[in-house]
Amino acid sequence: MKQKLHLDTWVRKEHFHLFKQFDEPFYGVTVRIDCTKAYLFAKEKEASFFLYTMHRALAAANALEPFKLRIEDDEVYIYDQIDAGSTIGRSNGTFGFGYIPYASQFDQFIITANKEVESVQNSNDLIRSKVNNIIRFSSLPWIDFTSISHASTFGSQNSCPRISFGKMTQQDGKRSMPVSIHVHHALIDGLHVGQYIDLFQELMDSVV
Repeated sequence: MKQKLHLDTWVRKEHFHLFKQFDEPFYGVTVRIDCTKAYLFAKEKEASFFLYTMHRALAAANALEPFKLRIEDDEVYIYDQIDAGSTIGRSNGTFGFGYIPYASQFDQFIITANKEVESVQNSNDLIRSKVNNIIRFSSLPWIDFTSISHASTFGSQNSCPRISFGKMTQQDGKRSMPVSIHVHHALIDGLHVGQYIDLFQELMDSVV
């Protein structure tokens, strides 16, 4: 479900009209996230650390209105729920795309997520979800990156955030990893990205 945002009363009306005209309206930041508690929890649950991290990232997005906004036909809509569209690695070295709906309870989320991972790994398709109420996730567990860019089709109305997780490293008993967050500037400002990062870190520390 979604609702149209009334642009005339939106405090960011002028920002929206400015940035939606840009050839490249996306901008990104890369930060390090402490994942010590989250990693131990995932291992205790015998669950994929990537999927647990994705769940925490989705929980943060669903709690913040700017991350639930999407541009459709030059209008702004707010979705009730944001799901995941994610790359999923295959044993032959390629990857496919999976769609994983969000569920507030991790035990429920992981059941659906595991089924989708298995389905994508056992196929040769490269079908990318076209729905707008998603965040596009990817993982580069081989690279401790400090920045990242994405392949893009300029001129499209895609406004979905893109979040990438990097290689987890360990130092002084603490585990951390780089996280890249790319967002559409017509919808999300630096203030909102900062709020997202703080909430994401809080959720990674508050294992459930």
